[in-house]
Amino acid sequence: MTQAELREVWIAQIQDYRSNGERTATWCERHKVTPRQLWYWMRKLKKADEQKQENRKPQWVPLHMDEITSDGASPLLVKVGSATIEVRPGFEPSLLADIVKALQVLC
Repeated sequence: MTQAELREVWIAQIQDYRSNGERTATWCERHKVTPRQLWYWMRKLKKADEQKQENRKPQWVPLHMDEITSDGASPLLVKVGSATIEVRPGFEPSLLADIVKALQVLC
């Protein structure tokens, strides 16, 4: 069995374990694996998922604009998840970008 096939088998096993509701020892005994193997693969797959998330390219977020006047003096409201950022003329674009990135992680 290749490493990729083994990984897929463990992904399915872990999904079964999590959805089953059995005690760890009971589930492991029924599937003929040790709790140590189960925890190892859970950690390994979680770490791989976290690394994928870190390497993910930035994505555009929806921008909802409220009431804009022709003179441009009104602030721009940027909503990211449940957070709202008020952007006024003269803002620092790199600071706004950093704030939006941080909010994406939290929301």
